[in-house]
Amino acid sequence: MNEHPDPLNHWQRNCIRRTLDRGGVIAYPTEAVWGLGCDPWNEDAVNHLLALKQRPVHKGLILVAASVAQVEFLLAPLAPELRQRALAHWPGPVTCLIPDLHQQIPAWVRGRHASIAVRVSDHPLVQALCDTAGKPLVSTSCNPAGRQPARSAWQVRKYFTDGLDWLVPGQLGAERKPSQILDISTGRRLR
Repeated sequence: MNEHPDPLNHWQRNCIRRTLDRGGVIAYPTEAVWGLGCDPWNEDAVNHLLALKQRPVHKGLILVAASVAQVEFLLAPLAPELRQRALAHWPGPVTCLIPDLHQQIPAWVRGRHASIAVRVSDHPLVQALCDTAGKPLVSTSCNPAGRQPARSAWQVRKYFTDGLDWLVPGQLGAERKPSQILDISTGRRLR
């Protein structure tokens, strides 16, 4: 899949898998900032993550994936030009708004939107997390609403002294800003 050595050892993978399977919330480094993640199909896990962030459910959340194959179910129903618009940016630090034509993503992740924000990451640790989970994960900046996103494990712990189920050690990627957001239906950049 990539040329990087595996950033997670066997023990870490088992702990992460168990944490996600039981509805836990994890913190982990991404391309630019630390992220919070969980199983998007576990409503209790998503609600716990939203409570930690103090974020209303109607705003929606981003999904992050290890590969295009993990989000193929969302791309398959799209017109070829929309699919190509997304694929042109992945893997990489671009989040694409993908129309969820068959409402395959739960409302507690999608929020009030008809599209879902998706990124296929090129960060080795994020790829390893999603591979370990066997599916895309919720990925949102690791900070309470209105605060700056965490850029260190120390800041993650300061923000969330309680409530996190696992903090995955690792390094941020080389990006200085959170991922760009592109609406593939309009071609408009939202961030």
